[in-house]
Amino acid sequence: MNTVNFVSIPASIAPDQEILVFGDRRLTYAQLNALVGRLSSAFKTLGLKHRDVIAALDTNSDSYIAAYYAAAKAGLTWLPLNYRAKDAELEYMINTAGAKVLLAGDRYLNLVARLAPKLKTAKVVAWGKGNAGMPRLEDLVKAAAVDETEAEVEDEDVSVLMYTSGTTSLPKGVMLRFRDFTAYVTANIEMADGGERGVALVCVPFYHIAGTSAMMTNLWTGRRMVVMPQFDPKSWLQLVQREKVTHAFVVPTMMKQLLDEPSFAQTDFSHLTNLAYGGAAMPIQTIRRAIQAFPKKVGFVNAYGQTETTSSLTVLGPDDHRIDGDPKTVELKLRRLNSIGRPLPDVEVAVRDDDGKLLGPSQVGEILIRTPRIMKGYAGREDDSKLPEGWRATGDLGWVDEDGYVFFAGRKDDMIIRGGENIAPAEVETVLMSHPAIDEAAVIGVPSVEWGQTIKAFVVKRPGHNVTAADLSEFCRTRLASFKRPEEIAFIEALPKNPLGKILRKELRDKGDTPQP
Repeated sequence: MNTVNFVSIPASIAPDQEILVFGDRRLTYAQLNALVGRLSSAFKTLGLKHRDVIAALDTNSDSYIAAYYAAAKAGLTWLPLNYRAKDAELEYMINTAGAKVLLAGDRYLNLVARLAPKLKTAKVVAWGKGNAGMPRLEDLVKAAAVDETEAEVEDEDVSVLMYTSGTTSLPKGVMLRFRDFTAYVTANIEMADGGERGVALVCVPFYHIAGTSAMMTNLWTGRRMVVMPQFDPKSWLQLVQREKVTHAFVVPTMMKQLLDEPSFAQTDFSHLTNLAYGGAAMPIQTIRRAIQAFPKKVGFVNAYGQTETTSSLTVLGPDDHRIDGDPKTVELKLRRLNSIGRPLPDVEVAVRDDDGKLLGPSQVGEILIRTPRIMKGYAGREDDSKLPEGWRATGDLGWVDEDGYVFFAGRKDDMIIRGGENIAPAEVETVLMSHPAIDEAAVIGVPSVEWGQTIKAFVVKRPGHNVTAADLSEFCRTRLASFKRPEEIAFIEALPKNPLGKILRKELRDKGDTPQP
């Protein structure tokens, strides 16, 4: 199935239904479908053919969504570029992907001009006003007729080539097929029927899998999508109120900024029913604060997934976020609030040790997953995560409890080995963040002559709270085994993170890699 059907099929059912909002522009299914057809014709006039790669460098917009579906309609591979990436990373992504055309927003034209001499095949097309002598997509679209054809894609054809964040090395190009997206969307989302499905606010960048999956699921199910070019907490709150938003997704750093925004208390959340979060580990303090701050009717959802698996794998649902009931139930729900939920219907989860042996409940090891929507592979490199019988090694550590809830314990590469004992950073971080004076914490292993590695914690104090390293050491003493307690605790203003909220442990290691005696 070609993903352009996520637009064309609903457009045949409810052509006059408003489906897309961006600033002052509002599009119905019919208008979006027509724009997709003209863009598809424009792409063909650029000489693009089935399976060619077209790259996009710009912030979120309605035209960004239309351009993706136009690429799908023409059978092209869409390459969404991280607009926060450095020059060398962009050059690497564009060249290794073999992009034939690069669509560039006006704010990135100077950057593209620097890159142009180093690009092998990409023809630059302005996605806006452009510069003198540069072809403009707007002019090509005006001159184009609506493309009435639809490319007959194969299940194995790559729809989106999405490069991972590259926080520790050069990014990897994840090849996501048409079948991967259709498997996820059709298995988990109800198709539009012209009825009311609510309003979704999308602020996550489209170069991220959460943003890409949002543009597919919301259009397929008929939920009007309000698109933000980039996240801003005050604007987000204004849109929630003005557009009567029912569904939204944020990453942890966004959630904290929303809670800290002065206008939060005056915002009308009367229509908001579903607030999902993911993309990085959510500090327990932040989600508990959110549960208390938002109206009781707001259902929180924690979604865990990987780019390589097209979208979410596990979900912690609204009922798990309602901390009420008798003391035993409250204790259980507080414990599960630290989890990433249970697998979706099309996902299987297992845990293995370093020898490949499958582990039982509550035993920590590497998380394995099996689902029909695992990527085709990495562009131009081997995929060493493939396992027999369709399983995939995620590189994430965790465990599964007796009721099937999955708990995340950090990346396998982040595991600390002290005196032969394995220590998952997430376990130590959870204890530190349970202290009322601590806002966030991150733990790394520091080289040690005697122990191999020792534990160093970087912590951020909550505003208005005072605590010493000695206080935290004593706090950990009563809650952690002796070999898991941090030998060193450093106070910092903020943890280094990428735009989606993932902690950049490499930067922390650069601060604390002096060997300890």
